[in-house]
Amino acid sequence: MKINTGNLKKDILSPLFLAFEKASFRLLYVGGCVRNSILNAGTTDVDLATDATPQHMHKLAKEMDMRAISTGEAYGTLTFRLERHNFEITTFRKDIRTDGRRAVVQFGTSLKEDAARRDFTINALYSNSQGTLIDPLGIIEDVKKQRVCFIGDAQTRIKEDYLRILRFFRFHAWFGGLKNGIDAEGLAACAKLGSGLSNVSKERIGSEFFKLLAASNPAPSLSAMENSGILKHILPGANARPLSLLVDLEKGLKPNALRRLALVGGDQMQENLRLSKAIIKKIEMLRHLARSSELPQEHGYLLGAKAGWDSWLVRCALLEKIATEDEHKKIITSASKNLPVEAADFVDLFEGSALGAVLRSAQEIWISSNMQLNKSELITQVLVHNK
Repeated sequence: MKINTGNLKKDILSPLFLAFEKASFRLLYVGGCVRNSILNAGTTDVDLATDATPQHMHKLAKEMDMRAISTGEAYGTLTFRLERHNFEITTFRKDIRTDGRRAVVQFGTSLKEDAARRDFTINALYSNSQGTLIDPLGIIEDVKKQRVCFIGDAQTRIKEDYLRILRFFRFHAWFGGLKNGIDAEGLAACAKLGSGLSNVSKERIGSEFFKLLAASNPAPSLSAMENSGILKHILPGANARPLSLLVDLEKGLKPNALRRLALVGGDQMQENLRLSKAIIKKIEMLRHLARSSELPQEHGYLLGAKAGWDSWLVRCALLEKIATEDEHKKIITSASKNLPVEAADFVDLFEGSALGAVLRSAQEIWISSNMQLNKSELITQVLVHNK
C-alpha cells in the first residue's frame, strides 16, 4: 500500500533521506503523519524513526553541515533543522523500565520492537520516503476502520504513561469512527487506572484536554470520560452533558476549545488544568455572561461580535434552546455601538460610588432599549430611575 507523501515535506527531507541511505541507515516516516495521510486528515508534525543511534545522527549532521539539536537524546531523539522546519528523528527503541511518567529505553534496530512500544495501533505505522507503507504489527485495518485501540495489553500501556488515558479519549475524538463506538477494553482499562492521572503533571493534562476539546465533535469522548469516572479525576464539577448541543449549535464555526470549556466548566479550572490567567479570564467572562444575560445585544456590546456569539451559544446550550440568526445579527450590530453617555454627563449630580452606579444603570437601560435611546432620552430615563 502506498500513501501520499505530498504533505509530508518530502522535498525538504530528500537530502536527509539520501544521507541516511548512503550511510546504510533506515529513515522512515512514523506515527501521526502516516496515520493522517491514510485518513486524509490534514497535515500534522512530521516525525521520523531510524535505526541510527544519536551518535550516528550527530555524525551525519556534521557531515551534512546541518544543525541537530539534542531535544531528548537519552530517549534517542534529535531535532534536525532544515529550511526553517524542525523534524524530530528518534532511534528505534524499546522500553526497559517505566514508572508511569518516564521510561528507561534501549536503542535497537528492530522495527517491530519499536512499533510494539507505542501507545495505539493507529500510531504504529511507518512509511519510507517513497510512500510505501510498513506495518510491523499488522494493524492497518484499525486505521482504515478508525478504531482507537491500545497496542497489546491496555493496562500495561497505561501504566507506562498514565497520560495515555487522556490520549485514548483524545484520539477517539479526533480519529475514532463515531459509528464504531469507543473500544471497550481500552475504556475499561482507563476506568480502572484513572487514579493514576494524579501522577501526571497538570500542564500535560491541560494540554491534552484542550486538544481533545478542539476535535470536530468531542462530545461522545467527553461523555465516555464522564461515565467512566475519568472526567472527575482531572476536572471535578465538569458537566459533559450539554456539549453535544453546543456542537450542533456551532455549525459553520471552527471548533474552539475555550468556548467548549466555558460550557463544560469545572472546579478550580486554573489549578487543575494549569491555565494562564488570560485564558481563565476569557472563560470566566463567557461563563458569567452566558449565565446572567438574556439579551443577545449585551453579549455583543460587552464581548464583541466573536466572543459575544460564543457566550450566547454557551447560554443556549445550557438552556437547551436554539440560537437564531436574528440573535446573531443583534450581537454583530451591538458590537460596534458605543454608550451615548459618559461620567461627565452626571458629574454635577452624583459622585464617587454613586456615579459608578449611575453609569452601570445607564448601560443596563440602554442595552434593554435594544440600544435605541439617544443621549438625551437615556439621561432622562437614568435620572428617573435613580431619583
